[in-house]
Amino acid sequence: MVHNTIQIVLDNVGRHVTNPEEESPEKQNGDEDVSRKGNVTYAIDDVPPWYLCIFMALQHYLTMIGAIVAIPFILCPALCMQETDPDRSNIISTMIFVTGLITWLQATFGCRLPIVQGGTISFLVPTLAILGLPAWKCPPADALAAMTEDQRRFVWTSRMCELSGAIAVSALFQLFLGYFGVVGSVLRFVTPLTIVPTVSLVGLTLFDHAAEAAAQQWGIAAGTFILLTIFSQCMGNVKIPTMAYNREKGCALVWFPLFKLFPVLLTIVIMWSVCGILTATGVFPAGHPARTDLKVNIIEDAPWFRVPYPGQWGAPTVSVAGVLGMLAGVIACTVESISYYPTTARMCAAPPPPLHAINRGLGTEGLGTVLAGLWGSGNGTNTFGENVGAIGVTKVGARRVVQYAAGLMVLQGVVGKLGAVFIIIPQPIVGGLFCVMFGMIAAFGLSALQYVDLNSSRNLYIIGFSMFFPLVLTRWMAEHSGVIQTGVEALDAVLQVLLSTSILVGGVVGCLLDNLIPGTDEERGLAAWAKEMSLDAAGASEEGDTYDFPIGMNLIRRWAWTRYLPFMPTYEAGKFTQLFKRKKES
Repeated sequence: MVHNTIQIVLDNVGRHVTNPEEESPEKQNGDEDVSRKGNVTYAIDDVPPWYLCIFMALQHYLTMIGAIVAIPFILCPALCMQETDPDRSNIISTMIFVTGLITWLQATFGCRLPIVQGGTISFLVPTLAILGLPAWKCPPADALAAMTEDQRRFVWTSRMCELSGAIAVSALFQLFLGYFGVVGSVLRFVTPLTIVPTVSLVGLTLFDHAAEAAAQQWGIAAGTFILLTIFSQCMGNVKIPTMAYNREKGCALVWFPLFKLFPVLLTIVIMWSVCGILTATGVFPAGHPARTDLKVNIIEDAPWFRVPYPGQWGAPTVSVAGVLGMLAGVIACTVESISYYPTTARMCAAPPPPLHAINRGLGTEGLGTVLAGLWGSGNGTNTFGENVGAIGVTKVGARRVVQYAAGLMVLQGVVGKLGAVFIIIPQPIVGGLFCVMFGMIAAFGLSALQYVDLNSSRNLYIIGFSMFFPLVLTRWMAEHSGVIQTGVEALDAVLQVLLSTSILVGGVVGCLLDNLIPGTDEERGLAAWAKEMSLDAAGASEEGDTYDFPIGMNLIRRWAWTRYLPFMPTYEAGKFTQLFKRKKES
């Protein structure tokens, strides 16, 4: 099936798959690779010095920490946890620990792109729908207050176990899609006019979160995105003198591109210092959201050392309603991740992701969500759009940096007080960062329009409707949460989640319209997009490439059976079909 799918795509766009070894060096290192390399400071396979990796990894950590921490603050009240419950910080540490573990797994053995895998709002919507079912509604506040500590703990841990089972079981669907290569059968329908609304709507629909955080103190938020703009866009070529040590030359003066490599980190440090000065001088009154001492109690309450472990809240439980409801979140994350892979590859000067890398990436993401459920994080995992935007801002796309970031996350998940320091960043600063990061995500989604004919009224119609209609529908669904009444609660929850997820609605609408409305291949941009998606599955070359495993490739190349596995770097599309035909004929 996968082989036939790929052949259909290549026939449609008039492009024939060739063996990389048969191509000339000029073709392999053509103008496209040069342009990709010129867009970044560190490309995907580059290895910056370890001390630079730590600081650049810190930028990724700071970018994702706000979104990660925001999820438990919404999840915990729905679990019927009290505000003073010390396990709140343990849930946060668990989520960050699992995020680091899965991010390292994805960047090292998964799709091998420098993407951060973490908790996502896509899972919050079905989570709230599940916890809103009659069986899981919270007891009255006075009843909770009258309970003993053990009884209150049982109330929220039983709900967490239900979520854990629903998340882990529903994620098996994504794991199956990826590792068994099923995703290859739908790639020919994922065109630029499918990518544009899916990715762009991620940034556009997050504006509420950016506005809510930035509006708490617009002066600080404006200072944040103004400094970030100046550092990343205007001062990228400005270098400052720095003392460096070399064993051969000793101490020497070097010119260091500080603003190009650390625009996010510099912005946070400067604006955090400004907030500290305004707090100390009393400009910000007590309780002001921009004060630096507003969340100091988080550091005091956080434990010094705690290792999260699977089943820490109890054995996961499984129900049909929970699994079906959570499946909607899995589907939304799958569509979003497929959109992010080629976008991220372009941003970090990597070759287009081949079929085996896409299969392995989705399978690893599903595996990560299974682990997140078993660990009791209360959420699944998905590609962090904020960190994809961070690559575009910093021009640092090295895989090693994200691996360092994963190490920081695991360390923070174990040392609670270390992560609490970053959690207390004033919210207006986070809002200012989001204004830039979410805008970058929307812009990179729109960049896929370069492949299609924008003079075509057909394409303009699809673009406009697929981006505007999801915003209308999801806003209406949010205001009419109980409008779907099929008589089956599980089905109601699934439909509510599907129709309330703008990225899913936009992607489906764009995909259907582009594949149903007549249009030429040139008009739809299929030739250029097929090259971008790199549907070549001829197997890895002897020289290796970006998406090979970091270890064991010599053995994998010797084993002929690995060519039949859709997630292996040596995978050759159609091998299994050919083997089946030969056995049938014999």
